[in-house]
Amino acid sequence: QVQLVESGGGLAQPGGSLRLSCVASGFAFSNYPISWYRQAPGKMRALVARITTDGANTNYADSVKGRFTISRDNAKSTVYLQMNSLKPENTAMYHCVRGWTTLEYWGQGTQVTVSS
Repeated sequence: QVQLVESGGGLAQPGGSLRLSCVASGFAFSNYPISWYRQAPGKMRALVARITTDGANTNYADSVKGRFTISRDNAKSTVYLQMNSLKPENTAMYHCVRGWTTLEYWGQGTQVTVSS
């Protein structure tokens, strides 16, 4: 079955960095775009970044442009989200999602907390 397993979250200080990973299984990974979404308490889920099948094109939320970088390694069925210059408002559960606009499968998420 389709699985998306996130890791790499944790506690970071403002200005710090974290690298999230999402390992996929159960489908032909290289055939699908992948997105990262976040959900903070009391707020709706929001797009963070997404990447096309070959990694040639990416799309970011305005709030993370220049600070976050999405990438993928199709040989490892893995997508990454490098998060730099973290801010307290980046605190949320981060989910890996199969798809670009049609969001078919969601991972369980990894918690990111930015606090001093």
